[in-house]
Amino acid sequence: SFFNALKLGLKVELDSDRWEYSEEPHVSRRREILAKYPQIKQLMGSDPWIAVIVTCEVAVQLGFCHVIRVTQPNWAVLLLVAYAVGATLNHSLGSAIHEIGHNLAFGHKRPWANRLLAIFCNLPIAIPMAISYKKYHTDHHRWLGHEDNDVDIPTKTEARLFRHPLTKLLWLCAHPFIHGLRPFIKSPKPTTPWELFNFTVCMTFDLSIYVLFGWKSLCYLIVGTLFGFGPHPLAGHFISEHYLFSGGQSTHSYYGPLNVLLFNVGYHIEHHDFPYIPYRRLPEVRRIAGEYYNSLPHHTSWLRVLWDFITKDQLGPHARGVNNSNCTRPELYEAVQKDMARRIELVATSNREKSKAYELDS
Repeated sequence: SFFNALKLGLKVELDSDRWEYSEEPHVSRRREILAKYPQIKQLMGSDPWIAVIVTCEVAVQLGFCHVIRVTQPNWAVLLLVAYAVGATLNHSLGSAIHEIGHNLAFGHKRPWANRLLAIFCNLPIAIPMAISYKKYHTDHHRWLGHEDNDVDIPTKTEARLFRHPLTKLLWLCAHPFIHGLRPFIKSPKPTTPWELFNFTVCMTFDLSIYVLFGWKSLCYLIVGTLFGFGPHPLAGHFISEHYLFSGGQSTHSYYGPLNVLLFNVGYHIEHHDFPYIPYRRLPEVRRIAGEYYNSLPHHTSWLRVLWDFITKDQLGPHARGVNNSNCTRPELYEAVQKDMARRIELVATSNREKSKAYELDS
């Protein structure tokens, strides 16, 4: 059943009770759809065209930095441009980082090329996040709905504090900080060399913008990021994807025009069913296997999503489907775990035999 999630709010209210739901829907749905429509496998692969699009977006952002340096607009105009243009482009680049994080630009055989392109997208965003996002987003797919391991799920503190419309609005405004810091608090991982490289490149770019274009241009980029991932219509996709708008349905798609700006991130059920199909081919998945998607509740307006999230009592950070078991882990990870355990045991057995042989020789 696709309707199987329980709210984080219920977990908060019944904290002493043990509970779980027993199925992550995307794994079984993927298997069933592929058995019925094996041609969907042909849609999997990479799509380097995204590199052309993000290069144009980065160039446009640099162009606006130049215009701001020349015109020196007042702060009111700067904030308006940052909200209308900077936020839109930076959020689009953020969605490109999501797409590239699945190695969908240059394929799984060129992970370094995908990482470099993601860091390139990260430049106008001005806050280093591309590599860290990929690291934690992998857990979101692997542990979808797991209360602890899926860092996309709000914490219990968020679920308790942000229940009133005003506090939910505050939560949305602070979302860039909350969403960015939550993974490091909820499930900290060692910093990787790629993350350090991402940080160094991003800080160097920020310094270069300041030196070449001035303080206002740098503010345009940073404020655009804070607007774009906070109180902005495009940020509605953060809410629309996994909050429980329809009973216990734990994933929703959005089929509206703003998908054009965000690399079809709205096709979210399709994306979780087939995370290795590039964004341009996700509508084809829905066309081929329409009986699996057309009847499911979906969104057509991210503005409506944000309005409902703020005004309706049943919605808020607490309205996420969660579980506390390992049921969301695909069989692949079980197989890998068993294979690694087998390999470790073989090595350990070999070492023990060598040790015994050495002792006998001695």
